[in-house]
Amino acid sequence: MSSAFRVMGVTKRYKDVTAVKEVFLDGNSGEILGILGPSGAGKSTLLRLIDLLESPDEGSVEIAGKKVTLHGGEACAVRRRIGMVLQKPVVFNRSVWNNLAYGLRLRGWDEDKIRKRVDEELEKLGLGDRKGKNARTLSGGEMQRLCFARSTIFEPDTLLLDEFAANLDPANVSMIENMVKEYAEQDRSRCVAIVTHNLFQARRLCDRVALMWNGEMVEVAERHKFFENPDDDRTASFVKGELVY
Repeated sequence: MSSAFRVMGVTKRYKDVTAVKEVFLDGNSGEILGILGPSGAGKSTLLRLIDLLESPDEGSVEIAGKKVTLHGGEACAVRRRIGMVLQKPVVFNRSVWNNLAYGLRLRGWDEDKIRKRVDEELEKLGLGDRKGKNARTLSGGEMQRLCFARSTIFEPDTLLLDEFAANLDPANVSMIENMVKEYAEQDRSRCVAIVTHNLFQARRLCDRVALMWNGEMVEVAERHKFFENPDDDRTASFVKGELVY
């Protein structure tokens, strides 16, 4: 199994705070990887390092087998193969249709191909009748579905999801979780990494699960082992809801 990304001994500091401490983690092609932990554990910082939005103070990040840095010559090309969805939906101040078309234009897609792909995606999202409306008029759930589609429409090799369903109602959570599973299953060369503190979501979606605590990587294991027979006592306590944070 090949690695879509590899984090090797990465440390990230902000002034006197060490957000990520000597973390090692592989994201494998063909899997959905869950990264669990309480707020402030370093999960979102780790995703930003993988997405080349931040530079590590120590260690390195490999994408598709190549060491890549934020300011290196390959950074832009690599980031065009990574999609990211944040907890709070951020849409462009333009039409729903153009929110999806924008990234494809940046990647040099032909206009006829863009038109076909965007129209198909909007019908799938149930937003076909809203395509001419400003994206900021959508509901919160509709915005997040649009953000998910905007991050996947160009078919990235690695998809990073940061608490992507934390603020949604159950119906929208179910819809977007199904979109995640469908995206991963469409092409088994893809890797999806999900940051969440929701144990139930990790059980539903993930093949492997990692636990971060105070910036450190505590344990990484297959889903069933992680939840049923973890090696670390902190993982067992976290899964049982016994750790207070």
